[in-house]
Amino acid sequence: MAVLVGKKAPLFEADAVVNGGEFVERFSLEQFIGKKHVVFFFYPLDFTFVCPTEIIAFQDKIEEFEKRNVAVVGCSVDSKFSHWAWLNTEKSNGGIKGVKFPLVSDLSKTISENYDVLAGEYDYNDDGELEFDGDAVAYRGLFLIDKQGVVRHQVVNDLPLGRSVTEALRMVDALQFFEENGEVCPADWHAGDAGMKATAEGVAKYLSK
Repeated sequence: MAVLVGKKAPLFEADAVVNGGEFVERFSLEQFIGKKHVVFFFYPLDFTFVCPTEIIAFQDKIEEFEKRNVAVVGCSVDSKFSHWAWLNTEKSNGGIKGVKFPLVSDLSKTISENYDVLAGEYDYNDDGELEFDGDAVAYRGLFLIDKQGVVRHQVVNDLPLGRSVTEALRMVDALQFFEENGEVCPADWHAGDAGMKATAEGVAKYLSK
């Protein structure tokens, strides 16, 4: 599994569905560079079971992300038409109607490969035929990207393990605190807590509290 932290986030242009039902061609994270932080997350498939709980949880907290000037963008290997159908299906029927943030279509699976979250890989069998080994979907990867387009945090969960949206917000707060104050965030730091100088004296002062 590649570690992208400290590196430029792989850019792409792909179909997406925005505002709960509008098709966009050549959607790109590049539009946010210099303007917003981005939480870019992958999920395995539309019309599944854990995935809607995560996506709706992000939507429920979307105002918190927007207050922090953070764009939330989801991505899976489904088509834009599948995204559109899911976005227009009532929650009572397993849909995610009411979700407004962009959902990117990675039908070619190249975005998932570039972020190294594809749950399998292409390989040749003994007959020289190209086959896919594993699940042709994305793991539950999440990448926090700063305004310069650099990945500052990543977490990747296996398919059965849903993520914490609260933790994603905490990491946004920690990154923005560091950017604004120049102090680092110790273990279990939350917004409103004191930071720490990245020096021996700073550590000693923090630990002596």
